[in-house]
Amino acid sequence: MKLTDIKKLKVAELRSRLAELGLDPRGLKAELVDRLWSASQAGQSSESSEEKTKQVDESPPERTVAPSSESRVTARCDVDPVRQYTNSSTQTEPEPEPGPSAEQPGSECVLESEPVCQAEEGGPGHTESYMLENISRGRAFYEFKEEIRYKRAKSLQSPLEKENADECNDDSVRLDSYGCHLHFEAGPDGSSGQPRFWDRFPLLWSGCRLSHGVQQGRAGFEVSLERKLLTVEAEEVREPHGLRVGWSVADTSLLLGEDELSFGYDGRSKKVSGGKEEEYGEPFSEGDIIGCYASFSTDGSVELFFHKNSRFMGAAFSLDASVLRSRPLFPHVLCKSCSVRFLLDSAEPQWYPGPPGFTPLAALPAGQRVRSSSAPTSRAQSEVVMMVGLPGSGKSLWVQTHMKKHPEKKYRLLGTEELLACMISGGLRDNRLQQASQCLTELIKMASETPGNYILDQCNVLFSARRYKLQLFAGFRRRAVVVFPSADEWRRRLSQHQMSHGEHIPETALLKLQVSCSLPEPRADLLEEVQYVELPQERAQALLKEYQDKARRLLPPVPRQEKKRPRFDKRRRQLHLPPPSQRARWTGLYGWNDGRTDMQTWSQQPRYWNIPYQDQSDNNKNFGYTYL
Repeated sequence: MKLTDIKKLKVAELRSRLAELGLDPRGLKAELVDRLWSASQAGQSSESSEEKTKQVDESPPERTVAPSSESRVTARCDVDPVRQYTNSSTQTEPEPEPGPSAEQPGSECVLESEPVCQAEEGGPGHTESYMLENISRGRAFYEFKEEIRYKRAKSLQSPLEKENADECNDDSVRLDSYGCHLHFEAGPDGSSGQPRFWDRFPLLWSGCRLSHGVQQGRAGFEVSLERKLLTVEAEEVREPHGLRVGWSVADTSLLLGEDELSFGYDGRSKKVSGGKEEEYGEPFSEGDIIGCYASFSTDGSVELFFHKNSRFMGAAFSLDASVLRSRPLFPHVLCKSCSVRFLLDSAEPQWYPGPPGFTPLAALPAGQRVRSSSAPTSRAQSEVVMMVGLPGSGKSLWVQTHMKKHPEKKYRLLGTEELLACMISGGLRDNRLQQASQCLTELIKMASETPGNYILDQCNVLFSARRYKLQLFAGFRRRAVVVFPSADEWRRRLSQHQMSHGEHIPETALLKLQVSCSLPEPRADLLEEVQYVELPQERAQALLKEYQDKARRLLPPVPRQEKKRPRFDKRRRQLHLPPPSQRARWTGLYGWNDGRTDMQTWSQQPRYWNIPYQDQSDNNKNFGYTYL
């Protein structure tokens, strides 16, 4: 079956075809089309391989010819291989004809149908489905798709503020409510947790540290892999579950093992640090107990090793004193689609006896533990920084620089790229981008209920989206940072971003984005401060006006919509005919039936019989009734 024929199928037909093939029939139409297309390509490839083997068996051996590079067939690409997007709020192109398109009911964005991208046959397994997997709509597509939903969103009241669980007892060792991802859900006891969106976003890894660390002596802690959270969505992922346990420095990423000063034992029998994996230990199973131990020497060097169910897995990491530079190590866990539990009650016995001379972290005296730095505890102490700028203008670079200059503020970064980094393995890029943008919408709402310092790394060019988000953060110190470079510099940065990320935004989409763009101004009810880090405000506004004028000239005009018929006014008095059973009695009573049929007679009689008497001199004007 051709890809064009698959796209013409309706969603119900696609689901029935997938169900017949034993595949998952759930998801958006674009996903169903890709899934059915991949299955059909796999079937065709198997059939073609069988035919080739039959031909080889039947043909004589002396007639075999080696394939040459000239014999490769170059297919024709009828459409741009880059998937485009359009915005219904700034739609300037003619609407597509009604049919089985990719438009979803109730959505604000109109998506174009999936393009057919055909490439050269480069070798075995190099099929069109493989090429489709490597094509990405891009971050701007999914961000703009989510932001356009705010256009019709109602204004919200300030959300209730959540209490900080760590305020109850600063001396107790527990999961750090601020030293974790927002998508990590800690239990009420402070010793257990799991990914918050494990059923909706199964690709997401969620990390959390403990509130106390250690920088001397010999200490350890135990973690239990309580259970694996199985769902239909998770089973589609190549590696549905994952767990890493270990140690990290406080200012490193919450992705355990992805930074230089972050050391983890991965459940796939690997040790991870600095993003590099090496074979180590044994894989994890449900119910396993992992012991993590750190031995500090008097000269400042540290040795890290792990146990699994009391079995020594061997030395994992040996660190010189110059590596940590007297910085404490904090217990750290990173999990995906599974729940974990720490043993943090010093009164309870250890699940498995640790090595001789090692003390559980929760049982250490208060003077030998190091408390993590405090976080804002109220909305008045919190701050939210909203980035504003066109795609590729340099917002993320400014954010990284700003976070390095102000480590004391412990900013939580809320952005699509940050969530993509939490999807370490599995899934197509388009699926990961879609999940990241949808998850980001949920996290922004959660952040507005949790005191802290946040940076919203998005385009935020729509006034409606900015207003909706800033209203959520009422009570915070709210400021906007506008990154609006010159035209030449923006084009250079955008081209560099597209080349480095393998994404391409069509020119038409950029023009529509410029038409919708607006720059923020200080408002007492929304923004206390607006900072322009590139061009000043006057030049930025003038340049944006030039962008919009040019975009309106280049874009085709908006097609006029047909005038809608006026709605039926229920307040007008209507003439109601009697039921058929009484129609003969009415016509006979008033002498209207002179041999003609009831309906003919009824349709030709005056219509004044059911309304009060009024003067008929004005040709029945303003009677408050309607003739049938």
